[in-house]
Amino acid sequence: MTQTITVIRGDGIGPEIMDATLFVLDALNTGLTYEYADAGLAALEKHGELIPASTLESITKNKVALKSPLTTPVGGGFSSINVALRRQFDLYANVRPAISFPNTKSRYENIDMITVRENTEGAYLAEGQEVSADGETAFSGTRITRKVPSASCVTPSSWPRAPAARR
Repeated sequence: MTQTITVIRGDGIGPEIMDATLFVLDALNTGLTYEYADAGLAALEKHGELIPASTLESITKNKVALKSPLTTPVGGGFSSINVALRRQFDLYANVRPAISFPNTKSRYENIDMITVRENTEGAYLAEGQEVSADGETAFSGTRITRKVPSASCVTPSSWPRAPAARR
């Protein structure tokens, strides 16, 4: 079975990271095909906007996007590209599994946890930020609603567990 995914190569080190990622995915024979789309500085230079409509259409059509780091220009009224993508696709949860491996040097041992950070509300949304005219005071507002996300959330109980030998 083949699945087409949208690939956004990114800016800065993004293309190098993406090349390595796609190399690994291809070596694993994942059955993925790639539809490349522009975002970030490359899109701004080529299309005059940070996230072209064609990129959003590709992600909507394919339902999966793989992106490298993107640069949001500083100043000039540009909003974060990542925040814009979270809002556009209601990407509710940032799910980050963490596990420690034997024979690796780390501060803590026997780590096996999942962190879920809410993406579309709260302080992470980056909404309502203001700086006073003199630059001495900053304000950041938080919005929290009872809205149920449209995207499914992964719960720790449904997350694949590491084999017992690796724990």
